Amino acid sequence: MALPSVVAAAIEQALNGYLGLDPESKAALGALHGKCIGIELIGPDLTLYLVPGPAGILVLGSFEGEPDCVLRGTPLGLARLGLASEKADEMLNRRVEVRGDTALAQRFGTILGSLQVDWEELLSKATGDVLAHAVGRGVRDLLRWGRDARASLALDCREYLQEETRVLPTRSEIEEFLGEV
Repeated sequence: MALPSVVAAAIEQALNGYLGLDPESKAALGALHGKCIGIELIGPDLTLYLVPGPAGILVLGSFEGEPDCVLRGTPLGLARLGLASEKADEMLNRRVEVRGDTALAQRFGTILGSLQVDWEELLSKATGDVLAHAVGRGVRDLLRWGRDARASLALDCREYLQEETRVLPTRSEIEEFLGEV
């Protein structure tokens, strides 16, 4: 099913607004001018087409002809692909299918994934430099604490499952078993 034009226009405006926060992204998108990337959403059964250019991305609900590449997956699968550090792993897990020019899909994903937005600078325009810096530092500290807590929890869980409950083998037990096999 084709994406309604009013929805395509809203997505286009939001996407280009976000891209406008990083001036270098529009220059990078200019290199993809004239290409078409189809996105087929499984579940809602919607298809949209992205046509990058120097002015941003044109979002279409229908496209005459064949797109240069097509990304097909569930909204969650496509979101995971966007957030994944190892994109190939996500595609190998068959969450997202890529047809056509895979190099184009990779270049497009790299552009979107490398956006550098200075959120602190944007916030400072509304709140002033001192408050924006304090909020930025607070967010960075919270993110660091979250990473540390996640790492500590993973280590604690591994130790509990290996040493206390003996549900999981240790590395040396696995190596010993593999050596015997």
